Amino acid sequence: MAVNQLVPSLAQQYAAVMDKRDIVRDLVEVARDVAGQQDRVIFVLHEVVQQIEHLIPHDRIKAVTMPGFGTTDRTYDNAVSLIRCLGADFTEVDIKEAVNVHFRDIGQDPAVHDVTYENGQARERTQILMDIANKEGGMVIGTGDLSELALGWATYNGDHMSMYAVNASVPKTLVRHLVRYYADTCGDEKLGAVLTDVLDTPVSPELLPPEDGKISQKTEDLVGPYELHDFYLYHMLRLGFAPKKVYRLAKVAFDGVYDDETILKWLKTFYRRFFAQQFKRSCLPDGPKVGSVAVSPRGDLRMPSDACAAVWLQQLEEIG
Repeated sequence: MAVNQLVPSLAQQYAAVMDKRDIVRDLVEVARDVAGQQDRVIFVLHEVVQQIEHLIPHDRIKAVTMPGFGTTDRTYDNAVSLIRCLGADFTEVDIKEAVNVHFRDIGQDPAVHDVTYENGQARERTQILMDIANKEGGMVIGTGDLSELALGWATYNGDHMSMYAVNASVPKTLVRHLVRYYADTCGDEKLGAVLTDVLDTPVSPELLPPEDGKISQKTEDLVGPYELHDFYLYHMLRLGFAPKKVYRLAKVAFDGVYDDETILKWLKTFYRRFFAQQFKRSCLPDGPKVGSVAVSPRGDLRMPSDACAAVWLQQLEEIG
């Protein structure tokens, strides 16, 4: 299906589940990281909002931006601009003070930038959204995508959790195409410029302090290029190919883009993380299936959380 056909298709999927309720949207993810920006942009794009306008007026969409320790001016400004362009209801909750109080309560040194430092921010944001949803009689729309779920690139019971996960079966490469498509066709110069800058910003959860005002934590430097991981996921999960065959196909598909060593390195990372992170996918919130691959425990993927990747990784070790 062409990209210009997928946009209205996704919009219809989203509209079908709103059921005349207020929506709480986590637009801090737009402000915090391009992964978040792209994933969260999809839901609030003007065309999508138009699809559900007969159910929910724009100003009843609660757009919440929650700057934290790693938020940069660039991503914050994009979040605010996007909210203004779309006419959503804007709320800002700075999480830094609340997170510092929490750190004091549990004895966490805020100068130690470890996993507790990062995940404490993600879980604070989810708590805020859940409570706003309760207060407003609405629902938290989760926007983590298929690529993040496959790699487990989400904080357990943080951005991993919501009341409905609209992007759970949409891979990040498709998200990028959808955002680019809308930036080119929305007819709004200001909105198009914001979306283009969203795409040009490095993917990052922005949970670590910036360096010289710029993002210091780049996702694809840590877990690998999403275009590779999406390729691996499709051929492993949809087609059932063994690791060696996935590797051979990737070498052909990405010839001239990535060398063999890079492809193998991130393929090992993919299998290791895919198996190790199943515990997060075992308790996903509900979400629609869009496309041919999904990882919901209630649909396509029934996999034990203690499954072992040893057999798959052994094949890759035999390559080199």
